[in-house]
This record gives sequence, structure tokens and C-alpha cells, in this order.
Amino acid sequence: MFPAGPPSHSLLRLPLLQLLLLVVQAVGRGLGRASPAGGPLEDVVIERYHIPRACPREVQMGDFVRYHYNGTFEDGKKFDSSYDRNTLVAIVVGVGRLITGMDRGLMGMCVNERRRLIVPPHLGYGSIGLAGLIPPDATLYFDVVLLDVWNKEDTVQVSTLLRPPHCPRMVQDGDFVRYHYNGTLLDGTSFDTSYSRNHTYNTYIGQGYIIPGMDQGLQGACIGERRRITIPPHLAYGENGTGDKIPGSAVLIFNVHVIDFHNPADVVEIRTLSRPSETCNETTKLGDFVRYHYNCSLLDGTQLFTSHDYGAPQEATLGANKVIEGLDTGLQGMCVGERRQLIVPPHLAHGESGARGVPGSAVLLFEVELVSREDGLPTGYLFVWHEDPPANLFEDMDLNKDGEVPPEEFSTFIKAQVSEGKGRLMPGQDPEKTIGDMFQNQDRNQDGKITVEELKLKSDEDQERVHEEL
Repeated sequence: MFPAGPPSHSLLRLPLLQLLLLVVQAVGRGLGRASPAGGPLEDVVIERYHIPRACPREVQMGDFVRYHYNGTFEDGKKFDSSYDRNTLVAIVVGVGRLITGMDRGLMGMCVNERRRLIVPPHLGYGSIGLAGLIPPDATLYFDVVLLDVWNKEDTVQVSTLLRPPHCPRMVQDGDFVRYHYNGTLLDGTSFDTSYSRNHTYNTYIGQGYIIPGMDQGLQGACIGERRRITIPPHLAYGENGTGDKIPGSAVLIFNVHVIDFHNPADVVEIRTLSRPSETCNETTKLGDFVRYHYNCSLLDGTQLFTSHDYGAPQEATLGANKVIEGLDTGLQGMCVGERRQLIVPPHLAHGESGARGVPGSAVLLFEVELVSREDGLPTGYLFVWHEDPPANLFEDMDLNKDGEVPPEEFSTFIKAQVSEGKGRLMPGQDPEKTIGDMFQNQDRNQDGKITVEELKLKSDEDQERVHEEL
């Protein structure tokens, strides 16, 4: 980097037209060593030998730039190079910090553009030179590539690459967002990507967890939207940069794909897709045993699970903590044959940790169809009577009248009550297992048979317990 010396003249800002004229002059003069009259050069000669196809902005006076250069004399001898120091020049243009010739030669330059600048002595180090490095009255040749440009007045720039046609809500402060990104410097050098980790970046917005520019750039995004977010360094990692891939004072570009977002205050979103045509007098409620088909996916369409893979509906008792809370809520109030779409936020699904096949903090989309419902039993009950139980329950159960009831008699009796519509077993469990559990509960001394002293209805047991507590 060459600081300005005493011989430097005042700065001039060259318009683009004059720069183009200088290019023509450079071509006409070969390398532009002399003026057409054979005299010394009056101004910097600029040869633009690589111009990028896209040039969203050009260097202007007061911009901060980062660039590499090789500096040589007319005979090709190198006197300095930023490449040898493996350090970019990082400096403000047009405020007297560079020799006048370099200040002028950088004006109007695009990122990734390559220029050759021929700087006459009076715009370089003049008749004095730079002791030990630049002789007096030396014409200087610079090969320059611009890698970055920004201004302290710059703000975050957002370009929408793809916006879904349906956008029911947009990101705002306090939302938790999951997104993928590719991060590059302004010259296209990649510094990080979430795709390489096969994991989204997950964070709250507007709470200081990410750089300010990304906080701003994600505001107003839709689920599924793709954006390019350009962040100046004062809204990124500043003068110091971070790690070994983001240098100080670097402009950052993020290509972002928003996978999903939610707010901790979100509830389950329920949308009815279809209802049966016939009258629906009963809907599902807590305690009901239900059978339903479902498809489960992420909001980006990634399929996770479906009951159709198992060839049978899923079964659950509502309110019994058998399914995630959001699905349990979404299945309530349904008619048999009804179809719903449920959007379940992660705090009502699998939370920050996720589950097998489910990413952490993922919003889940369910399409459910209720196949059947049965009234559930009160908590703790395996069997209930539809009417009052027999007055002589033990005698009716003791089929061979020998004063004791073995498992076979107990099972035969209970099955008869169910088939005759006098009572029902707890739904959702193998009847044989339920009856076996009932027998174990009544066989209090575990001798393989029930006596009249052992047999008690659960309602009687509950009443006795109340009296004991009183």
C-alpha cells in the first residue's frame, strides 16, 4: 500500500466517460508510456483488461475498498506487492490516504475488475521518490484487482430471488427461524455454508443472537422464500472480521433459504379440508379412543412419516400423552370422516431436540383423517358397565358354583357382558390383555383365583379410599 507523499496533487473524481476515454488512450499508446506528442504523461492511464459481467456498484470517492496489487517499474522490476505480504490493501479512497494516481485509478472500478494503472511521477512520488524503494521521477505500473467496496452510509441490501405465492405470515422480531445459507465475500469467495453441515441455522430474530445485518435481512421473509442479503461490515463483523475466513472490513453476501419459522406464543393452526356430508352429532373429546390416518411433513414439503406405510390407522387415546401435544389438540372436535390440516409449532411437537427423523425446532405439518372414535373410559378404569352391575356379581361370575373364579371363568363372564352390550372394555388395547389385567387386579393374594372376599368394583374401592382419607 502506498500512502500519499508530499508531491501528490489534489484529488479529482473521474466520471465514467473520462475513464472510458482513458482506456482508449491506453490502447492507442500500447502501454501508454508517453503522451501522443512524446512528452510525459499528464494523467493516470487506465487499462481495464478484465471487466466482470455484473457490476452492481462502482468505486466512488469516500468508499472503503480492499484490493490486491503488484507494483513494477517501466522495466518490469517489481518494487512492491500485496500478494507477497498475503494481505489486501484496505483503505478509504479519495481522502488523501493514497498517492493521487492510485486514488484516481481506482475510481469507477467494479468488484473483481482487473486494471493496469500507469502513474506518472507527479501523481506518484514525484521528484523526491521514496527512500530506498522508489527513485525520483519514477513512472509506476500497478496491476490491481478489486475485491471489496463499501461505504459507511451503506445499509443492508435484500434481493428477493424466489417468493412463494402463498405467504400467510412473515418473519418479525421474536420469531424463531430455521434457514439454510451460503455465505460469500463480495468477490465470490465462500466462507461458510449450512448445507455442508446438513443442518439449518436456527435462531431467534431481533434478540441479538446474530449479526445485526442478518437480523435486518431476515425481517419480512416468508416460509420457503429465497433471498440474497448483502451486509456491510459495520453491520457484520466490523474492522476485525472473525476466524480465518472473514477478513476485517469485509462485505458479506448470504444466499438464504427460509425453511420455517414460528413464535413461542404460537398455537396449533387447524384448517378443515373436508367434512362428511351426513350430520355429525358427536365429535372427538379428551378420553376418546381414536383411529386416524396421517401424513407428516416439514413446511418445506419434506415427507417425514405416514400411517399409510403401516397399512393401518394410527391409534391413540386423546389426552393420555400418547401423541405429541399439538396433534392431540388438533384431533379434538373432529367428526368421523373429517380431514384436517394441522400446523404444529415445535414447542407443541418435539421441541429443540427433535426426534428420530425430525429436526430440532421444526414446525410440523399434518394432514389427518379421522377413521373412527370410541368413548373412552374414566382414568384408571379397564371396564365399565353400561347399566348397574348384577346384584349378585360374584355368583354370576362363578359359573361352576364352586366358590372361586379362575381366569377362564372370569374371561368368559367379561366377554359375555361385552357381547351382550352390558359393558365395554378399555379401547385401544388387546382385549385378552385387558381382561388379564383385570383378573390380576381382583386376585389380591395372587393365588390364581378370585374369592367373594377379594372381588370389588373399582367404584367401591374408590369410595373406600375416600373414607380412609377422611
